[in-house]
Amino acid sequence: MTRPATFARHRAHYTGLVLLTAAAGWAWVALRWGNMGPRTMAGDLPAFMGTWTIMMTAMMLPATAPVASLYARTAAVHRAPRMIAFTAGYVLVWAAAGLPAYALAVGADRVATTYPTAGTAVASAVFAITGVYQLTTLKDRCLTHCRSPIGLMLRYASYRGPWRHLRAGAHHGAYCLGCCWSLMLLFAAFGVMNLWAMVALATIVAAEKLLPRGPLVARVIGVTSLALAIAVFWLPLLAPNLTGSGTTGMQASVFFR
Repeated sequence: MTRPATFARHRAHYTGLVLLTAAAGWAWVALRWGNMGPRTMAGDLPAFMGTWTIMMTAMMLPATAPVASLYARTAAVHRAPRMIAFTAGYVLVWAAAGLPAYALAVGADRVATTYPTAGTAVASAVFAITGVYQLTTLKDRCLTHCRSPIGLMLRYASYRGPWRHLRAGAHHGAYCLGCCWSLMLLFAAFGVMNLWAMVALATIVAAEKLLPRGPLVARVIGVTSLALAIAVFWLPLLAPNLTGSGTTGMQASVFFR
């Protein structure tokens, strides 16, 4: 077997392992979606963190699979453990993001139940923040690192110690969080456990990172979100979790009993 063919086979193998992990996350989410309980998320931090971590594994790993595969192939030996540690470090960053996400979930739940008249204004603010950030240079910088990780690979080669692969994954995850946090903010409007919102946002993340015109996709999403910030005043159903215009809010979006 020629070297290019071997390289392509190894690339497909390692990418497939990451995608299989993401698929397992999606399967878990889909199965739990059919068993939603009636109680709210508020006050159930451990369960929320567990669910959030699985959600992020399902949503974010497909877009980062090429990077994890590339990182594994930069070593001559122990490639699978190297990729597993890198992926674990990446997921840990998104798991930690569950803490502010939980605070956001509780706040959105309180707005929807206690201050329903303010829900539309809060939804508009959420859309506006997302739209503005999507158009910033910081977003562009983080997205560039996520799309072109060769420079990061050179940096990771200098890492030493038993935790170097975990550290490399966490470093890449931090750039990814910097790129995508504003998109995750939209869960406040749609519902943190809204399956359809998960599918839509995961598609956007993958398009931004993997398509040739990914930066253009990011800008289109930014402009669209700014438009939604205005439109939500006339169409509150655009943010059902905050305006009570639908059934996808916190109260109906629990995956565990």
